[in-house]
Amino acid sequence: MSMPSPVPKLPVSLAANPKLSSWVRFSGEGGVAISPGKVEIGQGIVTALAQIAADELDVDIGRIELIRASTAASPNEGVTSGSLSVQQSGRALRQVCAEVRHRFLAAASERLGVDAALLDVDDGTISGPGNVRTSYWELAGDVSLDRDATAGAVAKPAATRGVAGHSVQRVDIPDKVFARPRFIHDRALPDLAHGRVLRPDISGARLIALDETAARAVPGLVAIVRDGGFAGVLADSEAAAEAALKALRKGATWSAGEPLPDEDDLAGFLKSQPVETTVIDARAAATTKRAARTLRRQYTRPYIAHASIAPSCAMARWDGDRIHVWTHSQGVYLLRADLAIVLELPAENIVVEHMEGAGCYGHNAADDVALDAVLLAKAASGRPVRVQWSRHDEMSHAPFGAAMAIEIEADLDADSEIVGWRHAIWSNGHAARPGRAAQPALLAATEIANPYPRMISTNPPAANGGGGDRNSVPLYDLPAWTITSHRLLTMPVRTSALRTLGGQGNVFAIESILDEIAVLRGEDPITFRLRYLRDERACDVIRAAARRAQWKPQKQSGIGHGVGFARYKNTGAYCAAIAEIEGTDDIRVRRLTLAVDVGETINPDGVINQIEGGAIQATSWVLKERVRFDRTHITSTSWTDYPILTFSEVPAVDVEIIQRPEIEPVGAGEAAHGPVTAAIANAVFDCLGVRVRDLPITRDRIIAAMELAS
Repeated sequence: MSMPSPVPKLPVSLAANPKLSSWVRFSGEGGVAISPGKVEIGQGIVTALAQIAADELDVDIGRIELIRASTAASPNEGVTSGSLSVQQSGRALRQVCAEVRHRFLAAASERLGVDAALLDVDDGTISGPGNVRTSYWELAGDVSLDRDATAGAVAKPAATRGVAGHSVQRVDIPDKVFARPRFIHDRALPDLAHGRVLRPDISGARLIALDETAARAVPGLVAIVRDGGFAGVLADSEAAAEAALKALRKGATWSAGEPLPDEDDLAGFLKSQPVETTVIDARAAATTKRAARTLRRQYTRPYIAHASIAPSCAMARWDGDRIHVWTHSQGVYLLRADLAIVLELPAENIVVEHMEGAGCYGHNAADDVALDAVLLAKAASGRPVRVQWSRHDEMSHAPFGAAMAIEIEADLDADSEIVGWRHAIWSNGHAARPGRAAQPALLAATEIANPYPRMISTNPPAANGGGGDRNSVPLYDLPAWTITSHRLLTMPVRTSALRTLGGQGNVFAIESILDEIAVLRGEDPITFRLRYLRDERACDVIRAAARRAQWKPQKQSGIGHGVGFARYKNTGAYCAAIAEIEGTDDIRVRRLTLAVDVGETINPDGVINQIEGGAIQATSWVLKERVRFDRTHITSTSWTDYPILTFSEVPAVDVEIIQRPEIEPVGAGEAAHGPVTAAIANAVFDCLGVRVRDLPITRDRIIAAMELAS
């Protein structure tokens, strides 16, 4: 008896949003409108998705118009994060377009009287034997897309795709290069009012009294808005809004606030707090080998700011009990859910529309400023209101990437081979996004007269890549391990998702101690890693990076080389990095050579862009970035106090893509951070002979390591 064929499964985003018309529609002017639920945040996703659609529909990519995500019209694809846009939205769109093409071919077959198997599609024109032809646009009235996907149509084989797999110009770049308005910061609505919100300098302080006299005398003031501890101003111009806020600040009285940790002993703080402990993974050894010694090492990273070049911005307009919000949030539906809670409105009364923002690396203040705009717009009598945070507010009140303390114990036998491994993480949670809990995760929601408690950050489940524990389970074939996460239940500063979540810290720790063990054995660090890997794709990226970097060149005084490797989330992109540095007590990264495997590469240039950007940002994190604070204030509130990598410090970055068109694509946006961090740290040892295990690797820390070594 034959077994029934398995029912084809829809991609996850399509299963959640199965209506074909939610994704694709044809315009009478020969255009194709594509409506994904993922958003453009600088990663080039609109171009990659256009390539996928153009291939499956057999239309010129110039016909594709990507519609901005909106709760009024787009499928709900949750949040654009985790390097999942191509993996989720791309797969869904490929299946949708395959089904749309199939349905139009069936309609053309009926109209033209030609077997569908004999029909071809070229730039939307459907033709067959005898020079018969029609088009998607001629048939659009006959083919209803208001139906659910079935997974019945098969997408094209990789070998027949003519657009995906090739570098095409990003559709969003020309506007940005030629200064045409594309960012939300540049959008001007008619009769626009400008808002600013009053926030404390002292961490955790609450507004308890406010003298509005001086602010009310500012020319151009429209209104002062007060709702409990939330206060802000509305004005006819930005200059007037700034002047009114300055005057209002002088009249503010704040509570004492809450103490911050000792910045110079973050590890001690993290390890002393109440925690929720979870065993992430455990592997028992098949045979017990006696450990001759145990290598115990601690690694730390600080709180890290998003530090986008442009501060967060939003616009909002009320119309009766309905509201329209323009935002650069990563999740328009999730933001809408939290707004509905705070405003006590049905979600259907709120339209949240995405616009691009100038820089996004995770859960920044985009959602917070949206609620600010909504609350201020209540007093605007139907005028649209634009709110932009100051640099000071962005660097002190937006969520940070969580600080981490990581301990690894590696049991070694007499030959310094690994026989046991224990990895423990202490960190705040790495996720406090809107729309995922019964209470809102928006800053102003904690300030209003009936405030919500500040959300304690959690971690995504391990099945979704984890949070503080992300990339803590080694991809290496170690005989035994125990991986434990200690999530803090106190939160002195707001923390949430920043690029890679805990992945950067964990890869830094794992790759650093592996490098140290290789040195103990007198073994080449790359050879050592390859011996412990069983995944050929992992081995391939390491070999490719080593070959491209000409590993390992003759030792030169003042020059160091290091390697780092990871597969992001252990399910995503593979990446290996080789760093070349020069330095004595100051470090300059001269060159980064990377190899990456993302499965099918939709847009090679786009993948290279993502790896280059991640590598440069990781270099900035490793050498410079650190949120600074005393016991009451965040003190790193400007570019002077929170320096990032400058153009003159940017290393040369060389990227090789291992092409695997037969394998489903994954994202590239977060693949490089961990490997580059580890590669630079290992290169510091190769150059200077000391290990710096606390990020960032600054001059003071290098000198301290040298003094300790001597």
